[in-house]
Amino acid sequence: MGRIADLVTRRWVAGLLALVALLAAGAVVGAVGQAEKPDGTLTALPLDSDSREAAALRQQLPEEQGSAAVVLFARDGKLTDADTQAIEAKARDLPGAAGIPAQRSEDGTAAVVVVPVQEGDATRTADTVAQIREAAKADLPDGLTAQVTGPAAIQADLAGVFDGANTRLLLATASVVALLLVLTYRSPVLWLVPLTVVGVADQLAAVAATHTLALFDVAWDESTVGILSVLVFGAGTDYALLLISRYRDELRTTEDRRAAMAHALRRTTEAVLSSASTVVLGLLTLLLSAFPATRGLGLACAVGVVVAAFFVLVVLPAALVVFGRWIFWPKVPKVGQTGLADGHSAWRRVGDAVARRPVAVVAVVVVGLAVAAGGISQVRAGLSSADQFLDTPESITASQRYGESFPAGSVDPVVVMTRGDGEALAQRVGQVPGVESARVAASGGGIAEVDAVLTGDPGSDEVRDNVRALREALADQPDTYVGGTEAEAVDTADASSRDRALILPLILGLVLLALGGLLRSVVAPVVLVATVVGTYLASLGISWVLFTQVLGFERLDEGVPLLAFVFLVALGVDYNIFLVTRASEEARRHGPREGMLRALAATGGVITSAGILLAAVFAVLGVLPLVVLAQLGVIICVGVLLDTLVVRTLLVPAAAVLLGERFWWPRRLQVHDDAKGATRDEESLAAGAPSA
Repeated sequence: MGRIADLVTRRWVAGLLALVALLAAGAVVGAVGQAEKPDGTLTALPLDSDSREAAALRQQLPEEQGSAAVVLFARDGKLTDADTQAIEAKARDLPGAAGIPAQRSEDGTAAVVVVPVQEGDATRTADTVAQIREAAKADLPDGLTAQVTGPAAIQADLAGVFDGANTRLLLATASVVALLLVLTYRSPVLWLVPLTVVGVADQLAAVAATHTLALFDVAWDESTVGILSVLVFGAGTDYALLLISRYRDELRTTEDRRAAMAHALRRTTEAVLSSASTVVLGLLTLLLSAFPATRGLGLACAVGVVVAAFFVLVVLPAALVVFGRWIFWPKVPKVGQTGLADGHSAWRRVGDAVARRPVAVVAVVVVGLAVAAGGISQVRAGLSSADQFLDTPESITASQRYGESFPAGSVDPVVVMTRGDGEALAQRVGQVPGVESARVAASGGGIAEVDAVLTGDPGSDEVRDNVRALREALADQPDTYVGGTEAEAVDTADASSRDRALILPLILGLVLLALGGLLRSVVAPVVLVATVVGTYLASLGISWVLFTQVLGFERLDEGVPLLAFVFLVALGVDYNIFLVTRASEEARRHGPREGMLRALAATGGVITSAGILLAAVFAVLGVLPLVVLAQLGVIICVGVLLDTLVVRTLLVPAAAVLLGERFWWPRRLQVHDDAKGATRDEESLAAGAPSA
């Protein structure tokens, strides 16, 4: 690494390397571009599930029945004769209308027209639904309203959430990062260098990740690139903050800026590579998920972190040394100034306060985390279609209005697919308790679709129990699968529980092994992972209170706890790695106790800045009006702030001081003799005994 650092910072090489790397990345982004997202509606459905098999079988119908848009015509009173004539005309003329007559409600206040919509690409479905909405609302009698709901309309509204989403996320993320970099460095120029490098890395990561997914035939959805961008900006900027902080510290002791950067890069590389490796390992565990889209997210984000780490360790140092010390103006570091570890900064005073009462600090923080985590006992998971949006779209309001005039479940019935006799199946389905009605909706090519209307409100526990009962009743039917929105919700809940049981322990094991290899210790990794798990549980408990008492959410999305755990554990360990690798370095000269306090003094500012920046970046996910992303952003934001401001600042240093050399067991730190003497003197003074 020393030779690489010397090469990267060498005169003429540095500027050429930075320029070529940035131009080459820009050329790849412009010429190659992102891979095209594959079509299909199965990426969100768990593998080997009944609902996935039903959806796949439904796509094989000769009529290509696909999904459906339900056009609801309604007025406050009963429909008039003019209303009825207009509705019948619409039933013939709507785009894609199959000539099916309108169905009028028993109370005479509403009528519906069901328009088949070809399932497949969400963008095409959204375009078709938009045309249906425009045609349905044109030239209606006064007082008569038209709204479009049904599975196709809900899919279209979900697609609308992501229309231009990546651009909005990118602009919001870049703006937040730029603002926080300016506040961190208080320089009108310096922030431009890391922002440019990380921004180029983000665009290249999107290209590399999507083509990697396409190469290995791993599916992804509309949210993948947006979350990838947030992660690359967050992790990349964190690594950049660590490198620049160390570089500025070295400039206070080294006249030659190239030598200072080479030394800073050597010292930073271990922490960054260890951090990136841990994050990548954690993300790759998502390849074991039952959900194809989650697998795609894990692989894409892993590629993104690799790209971010490369740009920060190779391109950023080369770009920085091209400029002189003036890049830090107005606070230009000069030789002879006190270094971060040697000064009496606020972080050193915090460390000294923690070291005086480590037992009390550990006890207070652990109890606080336990109290905060108490809220998780109340957590309920499983969002209905109506709960997926922050801003209620037309498809949801229309569905609610539909339920006032028609059986609530008929707008989106359970779909039973079979290769057997459809009529016989419909009769059997209709006899199952909890099924209000059943009919053959489509058939052909040896495949039949039976639509079953269940009793109970959509999204309720009653309806989902009815789905399970229906599956039990049809368990002896070969090639018969129960699908549809409610069945998909049941399968999603079951698969999410399976994912958590499999992936969560695996992530913890991999992180423990990675930390053990990095620190060559057993005790330290266990302590660090335990603190991260405590942070996750506390952040989930605090977030649940925020969701239910402030934001009005009644449930978590099924996938949020797993994704939040992956990101928080992987990224939370980052800050501990930054701290303990510096502590290990300092301990070799000053002993374990003083080494930890010096490490806190040296890294406190940069890690706090990095944590606040990462928390703000993930909070940007709330830019999209989708509940799952808002919930994910809030949990990670709360968790990162807890980890940065409480766990890494108080709990880890207190535990390390309390354990002393045992914190590093079985590793024995080789401390110089003079350092040992100094450490013994400090410990004697701390204990109230006279020094030698």
